[in-house]
Amino acid sequence: MPSSAGRLLPAAQDEHPQERTLIARRPLKGAASGPDLAVLAIFGPTASGKTAVAEAIAARIPGEIVSADSMQLYRGLPILTNQGAGRLVGIWPLDRQGTVAEYQLLAHAEVDGLLAEGRTPIVVGGSGLYFQAALVELSVPPMVLEADRAGWEELYDSVGAELAHRLLQERDARAAARVHPNDRRRVVRALELWQAGSTLVPAESRLWTDETRHPTTIVGLDVPPEALAERIRERTRGMFERGVVDEARAAVGVVPQVLGLEAARTLSRQEAEEEIITATRSLASYQRKWMRRIPGVVMVDASRPVDEVADAILEVARAR
Repeated sequence: MPSSAGRLLPAAQDEHPQERTLIARRPLKGAASGPDLAVLAIFGPTASGKTAVAEAIAARIPGEIVSADSMQLYRGLPILTNQGAGRLVGIWPLDRQGTVAEYQLLAHAEVDGLLAEGRTPIVVGGSGLYFQAALVELSVPPMVLEADRAGWEELYDSVGAELAHRLLQERDARAAARVHPNDRRRVVRALELWQAGSTLVPAESRLWTDETRHPTTIVGLDVPPEALAERIRERTRGMFERGVVDEARAAVGVVPQVLGLEAARTLSRQEAEEEIITATRSLASYQRKWMRRIPGVVMVDASRPVDEVADAILEVARAR
């Protein structure tokens, strides 16, 4: 189903601002299974204002945010992961490693449930693979039993990095070539996928498919690099003002790799801020490149105030 098929209800004209919210919040046209009920998907680099824009849109239409951020799935680090409102936020403990396969099942259920209620799912994220998994039937690695993963972790710890990597080399040479022996998490992941009949490095990989599960309007938030860098600096400093150091030090048994966690725990504030800013800018640069490769994405200038960006996105969705 083409991603541009969805349509949102027009809002009131600007000369009647008092009526805009009332009109915009009417249900979308069509029944839950009708052709006009659409998904609205918003992608953007970190600090581009995705959450604030999505919340502004949710205030204008009958809709709800579905997070597609791989780190916001975990509870316990709301400041460091910049958590906001929405579904699939803070659902997993920090002492487990979730997978894209698990997330995809949850995201599809949330999206389908909202559509069945006649509400617009507003899928928001900056984690490319998770954003994609929420919108399409993505071919993802199989889910692995925790007992199987624990077995490979025990083997890695007992025989050591070199022997565990050699075992991987014998079973999945392509994956072994991509993983350093000292990267315990990825060596274990590669072994468990081999056991499940899959691989960490598929022979053929497609970034995207242009077929979404439902009619979908995909919008990319475009912020000039200089402005984005300043937003990243401001957000990072704000994290420290809100107590990210205490939050990071209180988190124990953290399995997922969370950007900035070790820096906030172990470095001085100045050193930690600089390290997190540098790492976040690098991530944002990658996200910007990834965003422009999404089929059918409509770029929207997100350097403006939040309300203006929200209105512009709704105009894009109505026009499609």
